[in-house]
Amino acid sequence: MQRRDFLSGAAATLLPLGAAQAAPDALKPLPAVRWRLASSFPKSLDTIYGAGETLAKRVAALTGGRFQIRVFAGGELVPGLQVLDAVGNGTAECGHSAGYYYVGKNLGLAFDTAVPFGLTARQQNAWMYAGGGIELLRTLYAKYNVLQFPGGNTGAQMGGWFRKPIKSLADLKGLKMRIPGIGGKIMAKLGAVPQTLPGSDIYPALERGALDAAEWVGPYDDEKLGFHKIAKHYYYPGWWEGGPQLSFYVNQTVWQALPEAYRQAFEVATVEANQSMLAQYDAKNPPALLRLVGQGVQLHPFPKDVMLAARRAAFELYEAEARTNADFAAIYRPWKAFRDTAFQWFKVNEAAYANFNYYVK
Repeated sequence: MQRRDFLSGAAATLLPLGAAQAAPDALKPLPAVRWRLASSFPKSLDTIYGAGETLAKRVAALTGGRFQIRVFAGGELVPGLQVLDAVGNGTAECGHSAGYYYVGKNLGLAFDTAVPFGLTARQQNAWMYAGGGIELLRTLYAKYNVLQFPGGNTGAQMGGWFRKPIKSLADLKGLKMRIPGIGGKIMAKLGAVPQTLPGSDIYPALERGALDAAEWVGPYDDEKLGFHKIAKHYYYPGWWEGGPQLSFYVNQTVWQALPEAYRQAFEVATVEANQSMLAQYDAKNPPALLRLVGQGVQLHPFPKDVMLAARRAAFELYEAEARTNADFAAIYRPWKAFRDTAFQWFKVNEAAYANFNYYVK
């Protein structure tokens, strides 16, 4: 017997019986998989819509093109505010949306995006990936047959566009404003009339006077949507969205049927898309703001009485909801503990660094 033949035979006898039987299956090529991703966002908003494309490209690259995801803009497959339902019922295998669009189902879903006076983008990532946030939210999303992954962040958003200046809390009374989620609920407590509209519907509503004010994301996207052509007063900060996260949704049943290698590729791609979106906004917003100011846009901070009243109303709402909504309480209590600790650390170091560099000349 030749030495090579002997070694081959010996190796085969040394393999456990189960491993020998499993080896052929492990070497089988993985199947071709085709998914549809329903986005809540229009293609014109390349950064926020682009997270879905980033995911799809990376998944294809990591699987040799065998796992393909086709991205549909808001309204192409389902309306932009119906993505969660579409993924849960299997109309689309996956989606890209914002949890606070669906607070009508459960207010706890807002923590997946942002709540007023909540976490910054860095703090949101810390909570999600290292502070138990993903586990808490997935327990809630499971009720809708959906698995959730962080899928981008815009950073702290602007406070929106107003036809007339807001000089005090009294100026919010009766104001019709596009603002979703818990932020809308707080605005309602302050006297405004909130409305939830997808990005593509905001400009027409503002133009025809159905809205007195609207918020979206920040300078880069807002410039693209043209809000400055109608409303010249641009307010900051967006106290309802200090670090709003977008999310990828996957149908639970479909996920369970996916080969493990494809699951790993999908999860890795979500992390890339999550980080890439924030980096892009942080690079694109500064020059966009300069362009807007150059076109006559007037920047204003929200009056202090608005900020104080909004924060008070926000935490009153959270405490009241936690007393009656067990799902909300299960997320809110540990989230608040994380927030309070994170704020102490950021106040000591990050804020001191920022305040010196931004304001001391």
